Amino acid sequence: MPPLEISDLITAADPATGRRLPVRRAEVVERLRAHGDSRAARIVAGLPADRDGVLDGVAVDRLLISVHTEMQRLSEELRIGERLVHLLRPLFTAIRASGVPGPYRLVDIGCGLGYLVRWLAATGALAPDVELLGVDLDAALVGEAARLARDEELNCRFVHGDAFALPEAATVYVSTGVLHHFPEPALTEFFAAQGASPALAFCHYDIAATGLAPVGAWMFHRARMRHPLGRHDGVVSARRAHSDETLLRTAAASGMRPLLYEPRRIANPFCTTLRPVLGLRPHLEAPLRQALGRSSRRLLGPEQLVQAAR
Repeated sequence: MPPLEISDLITAADPATGRRLPVRRAEVVERLRAHGDSRAARIVAGLPADRDGVLDGVAVDRLLISVHTEMQRLSEELRIGERLVHLLRPLFTAIRASGVPGPYRLVDIGCGLGYLVRWLAATGALAPDVELLGVDLDAALVGEAARLARDEELNCRFVHGDAFALPEAATVYVSTGVLHHFPEPALTEFFAAQGASPALAFCHYDIAATGLAPVGAWMFHRARMRHPLGRHDGVVSARRAHSDETLLRTAAASGMRPLLYEPRRIANPFCTTLRPVLGLRPHLEAPLRQALGRSSRRLLGPEQLVQAAR
């Protein structure tokens, strides 16, 4: 059984309305124990709950905001913004070259505190014709992201809800550190939803499934994260990372052209911590490769990945 992350279990929301649902501490503790994770069970058992055993929503929100604030250090140290822009700039160049008129809309799924969107807005790394929007199912995280953006006077927006039910369609979907939260069947549905939308492409960065990933995650989170929940979930995230083959197989369910950038077999395992899976409407592959130049050699489809394995 794949390990469970505490942060996935201590909040719940109605998928239709986004309304917060009560979470009983004892049920989460029992689930973690049944899963063989007594350490995680002890962490949850120490969280505050009311007299009926329902986790204190305010306390949980404060905890998750605190943990996500610390997680920004990982994004900063891994230079997540620069990594994404390395692909997003040529991707939007390809979209413009294909004749699709702007303005365009970039939607960050599971944006959390909105680090990526805020970084893009603060640096002006993308052209002004790209609207920046962060979406998350956690109302507390989205509220904090919006507050930070206001304080920083940034031109970006944040929305609480379903990224696939927005009144205005995305041009490109992105995410960082989201894919490993989905088991394979749900990951297939995640990509299929993007293919069924009017979006032209997606670019999702997640943890590279290497033997070194859990070790590196343990070292970083031990050094950087103060709360036991953050330390626990950071290592579990690395253990849940999907293989390159799984990512390409599930991304193909979108009906778009699935591609991996810097897949495991052509990358240095000591340097590769995150890498993206992309999906493109077929007419965009050639202009994207042209815009990438020499870096296009690091962009592999399923058939090329098989050849690289030989």
